[in-house]
Order: sequence, then C-alpha cells, then structure tokens
Amino acid sequence: MISCPPNIMPASETLQKAWDEANLSIENGEPEKALDILRDIAWSECKNDTQRSQTSRYAADAGTLWGEMDVNAQKRRWQKAYKNYKTALDFNPKDKETRRRMNKLASMMDENGVSISSGFQMFSEGNPTPIGILSIVVATMIFLTSFKVVTEAIDPDGIGLWNALTEDESSNPVLLNSTVVLEISYVDSTDTRIEVDVEIEMKPDFAPIHVENFLKLTSDGKYDNTVFHRIIDDFMIQGGDIDHLDGRGGYAGQWFGYCDGQEKNSSNDCDSSSWTIPDETSAENPGLLHESCTISMAKTAPPNTGGSQFFLIPEDSEPHHLDGIHTVFGEIVSGCNHVTAISEVPTTGSQNPPSDPVNTVQLKNAYIIV
Repeated sequence: MISCPPNIMPASETLQKAWDEANLSIENGEPEKALDILRDIAWSECKNDTQRSQTSRYAADAGTLWGEMDVNAQKRRWQKAYKNYKTALDFNPKDKETRRRMNKLASMMDENGVSISSGFQMFSEGNPTPIGILSIVVATMIFLTSFKVVTEAIDPDGIGLWNALTEDESSNPVLLNSTVVLEISYVDSTDTRIEVDVEIEMKPDFAPIHVENFLKLTSDGKYDNTVFHRIIDDFMIQGGDIDHLDGRGGYAGQWFGYCDGQEKNSSNDCDSSSWTIPDETSAENPGLLHESCTISMAKTAPPNTGGSQFFLIPEDSEPHHLDGIHTVFGEIVSGCNHVTAISEVPTTGSQNPPSDPVNTVQLKNAYIIV
C-alpha cells in the first residue's frame, strides 16, 4: 500500500483505496483505468497540496506507461504526463521522487524525439529560451500577417477553423475532460473566515467557445484575487469582474469575433477590453439548462456580450427563466454546498434584493486540472 509521506495528514480511506487501485491498474498494464480512478475518485478526496501532488504524480505515471503502450499516441500521452509531473511539483516542489520520475520521462522523450511541449521549448522554468525569444517575434509577425489573409480567403466567418481546432482531443486536448478548481475565501455563519474549494467540470460539447474562454482566463490567472461581487440568496453568486471587481468590467480571454456584442472582422476593431463572446444558447436550442450546481455566463441584455463574468447556481436554485438567454457551460461536481452557503451570506446595498456581500467573498485562485 502506498501512503502519504510521514508527518503529513493521512489520506482518507477512500483516497488511499483509490491510490492503491490506481497503482495496481498501472502494475497490471491498465493506465487508462488508473487515470479514470484518479480523476473520478482520488482528486475530489485530496485535502491538501501534498495529496494533490501525489495524485498528480500517479496520473503522470499512468500517462507515461500509456505512452509506452500506445506508440501512435505516444507524443500526446508523454507530453500530458510530463505536464502532470510539473503540476505535482507545483503542489510540492520538494518531492525528489516526482522530480526523478519527471527527469526519467524527459530522457525517454528525448531518446524518442518527443518534445517536452507540443512544440519546441520556448520557455524553461518560466523564462524564454534564446530560440524562444527569436521565435516569438518572428512567429508573431508571420502569424498576424498570414492568419488574416488565409482565414479571410478560405473561411471568412472562421467557422471551419473553429471546427478544425475542436473536432478531436489531439487538436485541442485542454477542452476535454477539464475541471476548474476555484479556491474561495468567505466568512461563514459562525463569523469565521474559511477557505473552500469548488470544482467545476467543463462541458465543451455544449458550449465550446465559453469553455475555451473560461479556461483561457483561468490559465492566464485573470480570476486570481477577484471577488464575488453580487450574491442573491436562493438564486446565484456572481463573480469574474477582472477589471473593477464590482460588476462593471470584464472581457473575453481572447478574440472570438465580437466587440461589445457586435460581430467584427478583426481584433483591431476594438480594444481588448471590449472583446466579448458569442452566445451558445437560444430559445430553440438552449443547450444545458440552469439547473442547481451549474455555472453560467453573465452578460448584459444584448446578445453576444459575455466576457469574463460568470455565476454559480447553488443547490436550492433552478433559475430556468434564464434558459436560452445565458449559456450554461459547466457543472459543479464538488463543493456546491459551499456555493449554497456563500449564497446565504449577509448582503447590503440599494438593490432589490440587496446583493453586495457585507464581508468580501474572494476568489483567491483558479486553476485547471485535466
């Protein structure tokens, strides 16, 4: 049985069992089964960074084996495994065993001509390599020139390009099987400030643009140290204003063809602070509905005005009057009880009902697990 290192809070029985079953699956040559166990059971049972690090390491071990077994997909499996080792080290930088395994995988990748990342390495430990600096400059100039010419000539609406990017896992893997973890700090009913985790499983099959936008903002750190500025009991909690932290700002994580809800030909047609995303819902095809424990895109009344703001729906709310208007793009798979508790914190303000939280509800950190 593989357990936590000494002097570390012991794993729960469920987590320990999941670790043991995952490692047994790896030993039996069933890496995909191991990854399913780690993703579906182990991750939600992790209570601290050491446990998250260990779970990420086991996922990397499984991915390494899968790459050895599946030569046709070896590059993708190993690159993802290497990323999981890096994640494990982010959680626990002093873990020498993880670093040893990561270095071993790096050697295997080098011997088989597999790059560490999906392209050549432009960054090392967060710093650009010399070739990276040159490549960034050259590639940016070429890309900006050729992308506009080619896409406008072949596909003026960009629809074919979007479909090509999202049609399979190998072309855009981050869209699939991704979960975003929100680390939230709030004052509970006992007047004690606590920190909780809320895990949201993305639903790219229903709202791929919204998912990509949310993941982009998350990976860029835009949501870190923001707040939930609007809270209404029995309804929702709203956050994601990356500009003013009060509901007046926010914008899309990248260019999706819209400026303040108006379709435009180029990202140069407006400042990036005006970038918005197209709706992926309608009265005829609402997509996912506003059930309890879901996440939906906040926006103004006109269509296609979503940016970075979002709202989480607690356990005691099902605002179906928003179906077909706002796009639901994920499901809260862990921590929805915390969302419910936050929706019940004291509020003030001139709104009806008052929606300004008396005590700050802070989104301290948001990160992606795959």
